[in-house]
Amino acid sequence: MNQVRHVPVMLQRCLDLLAPALAEPGAVVVDCTLGLGGHSEALLATFPSARLIALDRDQEALRLSAERLAPYGDRATLVHAVYDELPDVLARLGVGRVQGVLFDLGVSSMQLDESDRGFAYAQDAPLDMRMDQTAGVSAAEVLNTYPPGELVRILRAYGEEKQAKRIVSAIVKEREKQPFTHSARLVELIRDALPQAAKRTGGNPAKRTFQALRIEVNGELAILERAVPAAVASLAVGGRIAVLSYHSLEDRLVKQVFAAGAASSAPPGLPVVPERYQPRLELLTRGAELPTEEEIAENRRAAPARLRGARRIREDAP
Repeated sequence: MNQVRHVPVMLQRCLDLLAPALAEPGAVVVDCTLGLGGHSEALLATFPSARLIALDRDQEALRLSAERLAPYGDRATLVHAVYDELPDVLARLGVGRVQGVLFDLGVSSMQLDESDRGFAYAQDAPLDMRMDQTAGVSAAEVLNTYPPGELVRILRAYGEEKQAKRIVSAIVKEREKQPFTHSARLVELIRDALPQAAKRTGGNPAKRTFQALRIEVNGELAILERAVPAAVASLAVGGRIAVLSYHSLEDRLVKQVFAAGAASSAPPGLPVVPERYQPRLELLTRGAELPTEEEIAENRRAAPARLRGARRIREDAP
């Protein structure tokens, strides 16, 4: 795996968003999605007095990043964990509140590039898609064992696939003949199942189904739903959080958590809003920020990225 080729998405903007909170001596920043360590390395290099805690559920990512971050010694603590486990990780490490949190959601470049992981629809590979290959069910098991109604729900909810029923009907017919094991057969089946009009828009017709399977296999949205509020709760006052999302489902969830934190929780009609009802967050981005055209030209994987940031401005009400 060529680490040099890995280009972290919207790197400078993430650093700028977090910078005011990380300049203090002893600041702790959490990279909840370590991956190949591009964002983590930049955080350690840019903020020389900061300590990094980095999480990943993928053992191979942790191994590669440990090599990359070795020059920073004990300033970097790498942990095998899913990002909704952040409160437990901080408690185990004896860390109270942190000054910065970064999420770079979706599939890491390494997972896309490693042909035997089954994330990419452009090459034939075993249908695995587990970010942590030591746990959980594979994409093949989902395809071969889930009831048709459940598969339709997953494709609609997680892939926003309008042709879900048609695709699932084809999958069910095919799996009775022979269980699914590899991605090329699934890609071909989706191409054959879709009407011509549906194939003409939006890139590879298998894209939405692969996204839906990946989210289901890794429990991504359920985990994110727990992880973002937990990350906000772990911030010290003045601490900052930056979240990179890659599809509308993730971005919507992040937007909702941030909007709730930035709103008053007072009952309507109070002439003066008591402090305990005041917002806990200040939004640092107007809506979701997008990568520049230059960045997309340099790194096509940045194209769907959406960045949101927020700052903790007060404690929770007692």
